[in-house]
Amino acid sequence: MLLIISPAKTLKTDIHATEESSVPVLINESKKLASVLKNYKPAQLSELMGISAKLAQLNYERYQEWKTPYKNKESFSSIFTFRGEVYNGINIDDFSKDDLIYANDHLRILSGLYGILSPMDRILPYRLEMGTKLKIGKDNNLYQYWNNQITKAINSDLVKLKETTLINLASQEYFKSINPKITKANIITPVFKEDKNGKYKVISIFAKRARGMMCRFILKNRLVDTEALKQFNDERYLFNEELSTKSQYVFTR
Repeated sequence: MLLIISPAKTLKTDIHATEESSVPVLINESKKLASVLKNYKPAQLSELMGISAKLAQLNYERYQEWKTPYKNKESFSSIFTFRGEVYNGINIDDFSKDDLIYANDHLRILSGLYGILSPMDRILPYRLEMGTKLKIGKDNNLYQYWNNQITKAINSDLVKLKETTLINLASQEYFKSINPKITKANIITPVFKEDKNGKYKVISIFAKRARGMMCRFILKNRLVDTEALKQFNDERYLFNEELSTKSQYVFTR
């Protein structure tokens, strides 16, 4: 299985990249984006990204300093940098070295700036959501800019791994950057719902954490059979066969 997740807005920058870290596969495209964003003033970034003046100033400074190639002491391994509910669910800090090696092969992080990342890819701190309507040349947004590049990178990974299943644990905003029509895999999307007054509903904060827990469950147990996903039962979630389909596995609690 190959897994995809979204990045996070919250970043942790106290663990620098090491010699074992790698360069993002679409780094040249990232460089073009960064060069465009360098021309934005703080107030323009605030309006573009819908962020506070303080955050806009921080990211203005980040993009002014953004350059490639960057050194290990300036950069951070992606899986240790992103923090948020999904990453709380993964709890990467207690992964063994073998777990990290397996995760680096089988997990990909979608990104507005980097397109797609392996867990040990070196990144610089940034803010750029996939849904941002950033104009780059003839492209009016990041979906148009990335076009099928992310999907092609995923297909390449699937071939290398000899895998035929893509587990979608990303948000809809980020999954939209992938073209299912040319994805060379069977795509399965786990969905997590809560019982609220007799009706099952997706509650964002719980669903994010659950996607991270599912990611951890797959990686830690080295799952290869999609049927094994149905055994997931962390924090009282159970597979709901009645609500599930072949492409959408629903877990309820």
